[in-house]
Amino acid sequence: MRYDLVIFDNDGVLVDSEPISNRILAAYLTELGHPTTYEDSIRDYMGSAVHRIHDLVLERSGQRLPADFDETFHGRVFDAFRRDLLPVPGAAEVLSTLETEGVPYCVASSGSHERIRVALRKTGLYERFGEKRIFSSQDVGRGKPAPDLFLHAAEVMGVPPVRCAVVEDSPLGVRAAVAAGMDVYGFTAMTPGEKLSHGTALFTSMSELPALLA
Repeated sequence: MRYDLVIFDNDGVLVDSEPISNRILAAYLTELGHPTTYEDSIRDYMGSAVHRIHDLVLERSGQRLPADFDETFHGRVFDAFRRDLLPVPGAAEVLSTLETEGVPYCVASSGSHERIRVALRKTGLYERFGEKRIFSSQDVGRGKPAPDLFLHAAEVMGVPPVRCAVVEDSPLGVRAAVAAGMDVYGFTAMTPGEKLSHGTALFTSMSELPALLA
């Protein structure tokens, strides 16, 4: 393969968490008096760190979310993950292919470290990464679409950005990878391809990814 590191987003790429978390987010915001549909949540918040939720609600309504918003939201999401979360079909097979080819990989997610670990453990993928190959927006000052998280992951893994490939499913993530100077492959299982069109290439099934990275 032509890359020395493959950086995976987590939500929607490794674990099928976006439908779960966005349903919960839409319902919770609506409960708090900020009417939000599932489609609104996908459009506005998919792929972003939780601070973006606070920022957009404040910008649109002039009201701040409750001080315990993050704790309550994450508690609801983690409970649902532990019950219902599944890996994205084919994700484990892609990791196995990279291992066979000797290509290092890691995960770099807008989610918190706790969220990433809850998700990876529930789906049986945690052991594929271990503690040293998990990166969160908590590690940097700015989350996606800033390039900081991907640049941080590449630096820790010891690989120049130009030798990295990113696998993403959100417009914010694609923008972050492009800003980091990395090739980025847009996964269109949940996101229309036109919203990821700034990427290097698009794919609809994980079975297509190894050939794109070759």
